[in-house]
Amino acid sequence: MESKYSLKKRISYISCIPEGSGSPVTRHIPLKVTERSLEQLFSSIDDHLGTHYRSGGTTPDGFDCSGFVQYLYKQNFRMLLPRTSGELALLGSMVPKKQLHPGDLVFFSSDGSRVDHVGIFIGDNRFAHASTGGVRINKLLDQYYNLHYACASHLITTE
Repeated sequence: MESKYSLKKRISYISCIPEGSGSPVTRHIPLKVTERSLEQLFSSIDDHLGTHYRSGGTTPDGFDCSGFVQYLYKQNFRMLLPRTSGELALLGSMVPKKQLHPGDLVFFSSDGSRVDHVGIFIGDNRFAHASTGGVRINKLLDQYYNLHYACASHLITTE
């Protein structure tokens, strides 16, 4: 695989909230989701564009990068994701950059030693994320993101 992060122990399961709430249940990753819920994810991203950045933020009052991903995946897929980008980077199967699918998570490392930023791939070499400038969409090929790209993972698949 193209990344040193693929050498770490991968986690192939996740807790999910069943329909009608109740106790979380364990599901295998990638989680099968409907095309409709994937479209709802993209609509949710659009709804939150411009939301302010807040360190440690996990709500529409302000997000950090992993809080944004965690919030959207819980709202749209009922998945209970870990809190940090480093923990998120250990979930699911690794995806080569050239084989990314909408909904995959993309990870970045500012210093090359650890994952410290995450976004959601939305297609056409673009990803949504919460940066210090707020929730926005950038291109993977933008100089900064291309240089600091670390890896990507596949957590969902459409039915």
